[in-house]
Amino acid sequence: MPVAIKTLNREGPQGHKEWEAEINCLGALQHPNLVKLIGYCHEDENRMLVYEYMPKGCLENHLFRRLTPLPWNVRMEIMLGAAKGLAFLHEEAQNPLIYRDFKTSNILLDSQYNAKLSDFGLAKDAPMGDKTHVSTQVMGTQGYVDPEYVVTGHLTSKSDVYSFGVVLLEMLTGRQAIDYKRAQKEQCLVEWAKPYLKSKIGFYQLMDPKLKGRYSPRGAKKAIKLVLACLSCNKKSRPKMNEVAKVLQSILDCKDTPPVKSSHGLKVGSSSSVSSTPRFRASRLNLTPSFPSPNPPCGENP
Repeated sequence: MPVAIKTLNREGPQGHKEWEAEINCLGALQHPNLVKLIGYCHEDENRMLVYEYMPKGCLENHLFRRLTPLPWNVRMEIMLGAAKGLAFLHEEAQNPLIYRDFKTSNILLDSQYNAKLSDFGLAKDAPMGDKTHVSTQVMGTQGYVDPEYVVTGHLTSKSDVYSFGVVLLEMLTGRQAIDYKRAQKEQCLVEWAKPYLKSKIGFYQLMDPKLKGRYSPRGAKKAIKLVLACLSCNKKSRPKMNEVAKVLQSILDCKDTPPVKSSHGLKVGSSSSVSSTPRFRASRLNLTPSFPSPNPPCGENP
């Protein structure tokens, strides 16, 4: 059985803490949209984690580096799977968790493009009882972190919802959350997209040109409304992840995607080849990555 192995970087100051967090989280959790932890090794200074192998690698690679763009339905199926994974962590797990690092590079894909969440090194126990939040040092990845969490240090499950909104926006636009290769006003995806998200006229300015119009207009408009809800400045007004999953399912049920025509006028599949978008790796806030992502690392696809 093929497996993926993640090895601890002993020079990483928070490496052992992340390693333990992965074992404690994934060792106690089982869900179709979470990567399975098969085992681990701790011998002297050597620490390894063994995961199920995810042959398609990470979403970041497919969305921003591949020549063939992900079709509309595949994008929405991936987001639905990721939403179900977060909903399980927030609302169904015996001990609810806040994921805290939701981003494209942490969404891994199996051979059928089913999404599974990986890298639980930053996960935190959700507040229990009368507690409304967890006070903690701000951690995460630039461009994906809830601004309210950055300002207050108050972490809630709605912080994950904000991050989900950023990734959904990446899926709609084909742009990265932070991309310093773009013009200054376009480097932060959320700030660039705000005027278009709130404008009926700006709808077509948002959509990924690599899709070449092959998406459901009704579904895309629903997705844009969902992005707005997830990115709300008022965290209390953001939806729960089970509600997000229901909206995504309704988007997939929309049947108004235009057919694709070949040069001979025949209807064919929806994928095509285009130039890749420049890739930029956002840096974590206050965190030195301690070991590489598993299954296989971004930029590789066996």
